[in-house]
Amino acid sequence: MPLQAAEGKDADSSVSTFDWNPVIKAIIKVESNGNPNATSGASVGVLQITPVLVTECNNILRSRRSKKRFKLKDRFNVAKSIEMFKLIQSFHNPKNNIERAIRSWNGGMHYSVRRTQRYYEKVMRALRMG
Repeated sequence: MPLQAAEGKDADSSVSTFDWNPVIKAIIKVESNGNPNATSGASVGVLQITPVLVTECNNILRSRRSKKRFKLKDRFNVAKSIEMFKLIQSFHNPKNNIERAIRSWNGGMHYSVRRTQRYYEKVMRALRMG
C-alpha cells in the first residue's frame, strides 16, 4: 500500500473519497481492539478521540459553513468516530498521506517522528495483517 494516495473529494467536497478504511481498521485495532466503550483518560471510543479533537472537527465544520456538529458522546459511536477521523484527514491531510495520518492521530498535527515511531510501527503491523 502506498504511503500517499491521489487526492479526491466527494460530491460535497467536504470529505476525501480516498479509502481510509484499512488505515482506520488498523488504528482501531491498536487504539481499542474494537471496543466502542474503551476509555483512557480523556480519550474514548474505538478511535480514542479526545474532547479537543471533537472541538477541532466542529471548527472545521463551522469553517465549511456546515450546520452539522459533533457532541462528546459521539466518540462512543463507531460510525461518527470514523466520520470525525475522515473529516480531520480531509482538512489537515488533504494529500492523504498515510504516514502523516497515523502519526498525527497519535501525536497531534505537530507530531514528533521519534515520539510517534512505536505507535506508527504498531499501526503499520496491524495494517499489514489486515
